[in-house]
Amino acid sequence: MTPSPNGADGIDIKFSHVQLYVDRVCPVSEYKEFESSLNKFHESFNPDSNDAEVSVDNICKGQQLWNSLQGNAEEKTAFVSHGRDVVKQLIAGFGFRVTGCYPDVPGGTTPTSTANTNSVLVTSSDPNGIQILVTSVTNDKGAEKLGEYYHHFDASNVDKFYNAHSKRQGIAVLAFEVGPDCLDQIFRRYSELHPNLLPSEYKQGVKVYENEANVFEVFAYYKGEQTVSIADQGTKLRFVEPVNSKSGSNGRCKLPGIISLPAEFHSCHPAYFDHWVSNVVNRTGFLETLEDVLYFTPKVDFNAGVVAAGEAQIESTVTGNKSAKKWTTTEKDAALKDQSQIYLPINNALTEVGHVHGFLEEIGQGVQHIASRVGNIIDFIQQANDRRKMFGEGFTFLNIPRSYYGILTRDMLVKGLQYKEEHLASTKELLSPDCANFVYDICVSEGLLHDDCSLILDTREDTIKKIIDSKIPALHQEEYSLNRDGVVKTILHSRYVNLYNLLRDHLSEDSYVSIVRNKILVDVQGEDLLFQIFTSNILQRNSGEEAPFFEFIQRVCSECIGADGCPKKLKPGCGGFGIRNFLTLFLSIEVTKAMFEASNAKDCGDDAGYAFAQRKVDLFTEQLNESNPLLTEISDAMTREGMARDNIAASNQDEKKDDNEKWKLAMENESLAKARANEKLMECNLKYRKLMKELRESQSQR
Repeated sequence: MTPSPNGADGIDIKFSHVQLYVDRVCPVSEYKEFESSLNKFHESFNPDSNDAEVSVDNICKGQQLWNSLQGNAEEKTAFVSHGRDVVKQLIAGFGFRVTGCYPDVPGGTTPTSTANTNSVLVTSSDPNGIQILVTSVTNDKGAEKLGEYYHHFDASNVDKFYNAHSKRQGIAVLAFEVGPDCLDQIFRRYSELHPNLLPSEYKQGVKVYENEANVFEVFAYYKGEQTVSIADQGTKLRFVEPVNSKSGSNGRCKLPGIISLPAEFHSCHPAYFDHWVSNVVNRTGFLETLEDVLYFTPKVDFNAGVVAAGEAQIESTVTGNKSAKKWTTTEKDAALKDQSQIYLPINNALTEVGHVHGFLEEIGQGVQHIASRVGNIIDFIQQANDRRKMFGEGFTFLNIPRSYYGILTRDMLVKGLQYKEEHLASTKELLSPDCANFVYDICVSEGLLHDDCSLILDTREDTIKKIIDSKIPALHQEEYSLNRDGVVKTILHSRYVNLYNLLRDHLSEDSYVSIVRNKILVDVQGEDLLFQIFTSNILQRNSGEEAPFFEFIQRVCSECIGADGCPKKLKPGCGGFGIRNFLTLFLSIEVTKAMFEASNAKDCGDDAGYAFAQRKVDLFTEQLNESNPLLTEISDAMTREGMARDNIAASNQDEKKDDNEKWKLAMENESLAKARANEKLMECNLKYRKLMKELRESQSQR
């Protein structure tokens, strides 16, 4: 590969927008009317405090107000994720708004007589952030389909995508904004190195739209082997070069043809693209293509055997550019908003079971999900869940087993909260094993615990005291009474004990409970935190079908001070990509599918099918629980390895040979520790792969 023409940092590139192809886009007037109703709701709605118990009343009040505004007194049907309009989901669920369209609205000033598609642009409250363009072919069957001036809005693009994706809706285009003179370089390199990926419309070069921007598109993937096979004519990469600095800095979408529309936002968290994930047949081929043309390089590898759920196994690599931007800890807002660091995780299936394999078989290669950053994910997701319940529109999220966050065990009641000595009486242990067993059995028999031994989330302290006080045998009354406060706090602490072991006192009890309530995933890399959550499938016509989804994350960067006494620079992508959360996502997708199977079997009266699906849920959950401590080992070793690497660089700079050797040894030791933990994780994965295979084979023999 030849050196980068733009130097070590490669192409001047940043996130621009994504384009979804869907069955139908409603008239802009319909979306604006929906937004107006929501705005009226927010102006009139006065929720009570954020206390969990009052929140139920808030939801009821909100539902009543929304129904009155809609003139609808009918009982709401149960929310389902399939068969929905993704634009209305984004508007209602996240408070996003339609801020652009193509063609122009009736009465507008832009001529659009040749338009054969309808598009709306959806953004959060910051126009420089996430930009989601949603497009459909016009419903006017009798209209003559003339050549579209803006080729990126031509109906032929939608037809090609549908034909390559089993006629499914999907995320069709990943679009980047590039700097001056970059577009011609990208065109030349694709022409020279990957001509098979050039659509016929772009073989002669980029398309120039005067006073707007220049545009170049390529097919993202090969159907098979790189450079040899033909292009997969589904997903495209789009590169947009604004024609002048003014058009490139005003916050609106830079794609030619988009007409800006006014929008009023209420309680909308601004969101910014973080990474875009693909499921492909040839992972290494796509990686090499991106390196050839855009000078992207691998950042993180999840190798064979590490990411597994039962019999399902995948490989994944995160590639991306080298952004020149870095910030101090006083510039966190700039780090949140920056779109110049590109990350593209790429997955391929290793087995013929599981989500990635099913996606490729059912739909074909394509974008699995779009991940975006927000500044406060707890508030963002709590709002989304509340809005869905009130408006009957929005998003649901993947099911995360409560055991991921913590369960109550007999051993916890014996040991108590050892880190808070004031909860202990005169002994080192909180309760004797006999007393702990009685307390635990009371919690089970009185319905304080779910079947998986996790505490009912909104259980109150006084409720626990009242129940145990009335049920504890006289034999253990004195011991229990002496340690009553510690027992109750231990029981409540069990709701998030696994998270606490990761984060300790960095979060309040209310924050921990909100994380559990909203099923947010948490990972730690050094002193950086990563919060993640995944929506249920979007663009899904029928339940059970494979489809893409959205991810939202919050990166919490550490506030470290360097040796010079100044704040250290924030690293792009601080918090990493979370091996713990990556595996949890993979397992959660399989758990959600198995729960769907169990629900269907139960509805059909299929007892055997229900038992089979429920056992799958149990196995995936057990695998997650067994993997958790191993993932902690891997994460801790990776963190210490990285710290040693940084210290080696510092000692080289200061010419401290003895320190250099010490840190080299430390890095080698942590690398070995990481490898050992990886081996244990792969052994765990093999164990559950065998168990799942045995379960499947036993079912097929019936």
